[in-house]
Amino acid sequence: MNRAFSVKSLLVAVLAISGAASAAEHAAAPAKADAAKGATLYADGDNARGLPACVSCHGASGNSTIAANPKLSGQPEAYLYKQLVNFAGPSRNNPVMTTYAKMLTDEEKKNISAYLSTQATKAGAAKNKDTVELGKKIYRGGIAEKNVPACASCHGPAGSGVPALYPRLAGQHQDYTSAQLTAFRGEGRKNSAEMTTISKRLSDDEIKAVSDYVAGLK
Repeated sequence: MNRAFSVKSLLVAVLAISGAASAAEHAAAPAKADAAKGATLYADGDNARGLPACVSCHGASGNSTIAANPKLSGQPEAYLYKQLVNFAGPSRNNPVMTTYAKMLTDEEKKNISAYLSTQATKAGAAKNKDTVELGKKIYRGGIAEKNVPACASCHGPAGSGVPALYPRLAGQHQDYTSAQLTAFRGEGRKNSAEMTTISKRLSDDEIKAVSDYVAGLK
């Protein structure tokens, strides 16, 4: 009788612990990003906190018309979130973005990223016909003698990127892409050891050529 009671008590205890663990997991599950809230914050900012609207620099729906500022539309959600986290930390420093990212809560970073990832990117175009073939060669085949891999091997043949890992390059402003490759090369940007290594193997002309080529990818 006592043994039966003990077994029954043990089973009840196990079930109780299991139920508590399940409830804890459910409670700890991260909230899903709210793209609608992200859209509002992107378009309006938050005057009460002195938080500027992203649209003023990055354009409607993330389609920046300023060559020095990146197009954010259509970027992988996880990648955008990672960059905002990096800006708030030591691995990626920018006078404007670092200040802004530090003002955002983690939830707001996720909401803005969710919104931008759903927006369509306006097409760009290559501008320098004299270097487009060199840019194409580097992007599609790399530079074997310099041990530079094909950009397409990570960013995709159409430059669409890979969620959380590699950004969308298709349609991006030439000036912005070139500036980032140069920053990686000079270690002014330190949030990708892979890109730091690759960019150090590229000349100024090669950086400009591949940056111009990806602007025309669709």
